[in-house]
Amino acid sequence: MALRTARQRSQLPSCYYEGYLEKRSFKDKASRKLWTSLCGNTLFFFNDMRDTDYIEKVDLSGFISVTDDGSQDCNLDAARFILQIKDINFKFTASSAETRELWKGYIQSVAELSVPSSLNLLPGQIHRLKEAVEKEKERKIDVSQPAVLNNCAYISVQADMPPCYHRVSRLEAELLLVKEAKRGNLLLRPGSNGTSFAVSTRQDLEGSVFRHYRVTRKHEGGFAIDVDNPVPCPTLHDVVNYLVEKTDGVLIPLIIEEAYDKNITFIKTDNDNGETSVQCASSNLILPSLPTKPVAPRVPKTKPVAVPIEEKHLYQNEKQEDKDKETEDAPAVPVAQAETKKTKKAVMPPTPVPRKLTFSTSPPSSTTTTTTTTEAVCISKNNLDVRMSNSTDPLGQTISELKLKLQQKARC
Repeated sequence: MALRTARQRSQLPSCYYEGYLEKRSFKDKASRKLWTSLCGNTLFFFNDMRDTDYIEKVDLSGFISVTDDGSQDCNLDAARFILQIKDINFKFTASSAETRELWKGYIQSVAELSVPSSLNLLPGQIHRLKEAVEKEKERKIDVSQPAVLNNCAYISVQADMPPCYHRVSRLEAELLLVKEAKRGNLLLRPGSNGTSFAVSTRQDLEGSVFRHYRVTRKHEGGFAIDVDNPVPCPTLHDVVNYLVEKTDGVLIPLIIEEAYDKNITFIKTDNDNGETSVQCASSNLILPSLPTKPVAPRVPKTKPVAVPIEEKHLYQNEKQEDKDKETEDAPAVPVAQAETKKTKKAVMPPTPVPRKLTFSTSPPSSTTTTTTTTEAVCISKNNLDVRMSNSTDPLGQTISELKLKLQQKARC
């Protein structure tokens, strides 16, 4: 269901002709008298002329023909005609023969975008048909080019309308200007084709004099007052300001401020006596607490697993070349492991047991005895030096042992 007032508020196409018609299709058993409005290329049907909701519509895009109905009827004065659409036919009955001709003329002119020459109408009526055809051509051009309009600009315009903008039709604008004459005499309203706007003014000159100006939307942006010399304006506010300035302030924008209640009141019924009364809501209301924002569970971070460090025993008698070769062949060690190795102390080699010298059982000669005694004293002295150096310097111990071996070989 669409509101009939919505047509007047630019939600339906402009109305070219309207009146009562008795409508009957081949599916209907009886005819119904409905208020019919030709808006654009569509017939809208209402139960009454004051209704705001239409109950049915017929699209004329599949129009084939509209002819008089010559079938016999008990009512000899009935002005009947048949509307043939692509999918279905409709029978209508007008209030008079002249009204039937007007309906036929408007329907065929709007559907074919040309005034038929076979109509029996007055020159003034033919002129109104031509105006309807021109309006329908303009409407179809606007509908066929919806992409030209900037949707974002349209939304911003709707959100930033001048305060004198009122969603009323042409007739409603005139009635509003008469009723609110003390507040202003200029208002901005939607246009009749659904894509433009209009400015309506009222002044007194031996009665009310109304003027209506179309405000069109430019393809490159902005608006223009559609007069003999179009006046470009960037926004609708500029349109209103231009008219006020050029008329030396004679035109005053009509701004209606809506009244709002200052207190919150409600109607309550007393359970004891059943009386109803208007009560004010308490001003000390506790605002509802907002629900706490759910906290996402914390995911524990996985700690890196420490790689076990292989401990290598160091020996003092290893050759330096073997150590260098082992270092070159070994893979790269992380920095953390290298620092750990640096802090370790070298493992001390076990203290060698002092050697015991055995002497032959044969009685030695004096020379041999003297030599042997001298060697024993040297060996004891060397062993003492080795023991003393062992407690101080491991490297010196190794060197001392090597010297001792070399001396023994030299004596032998």
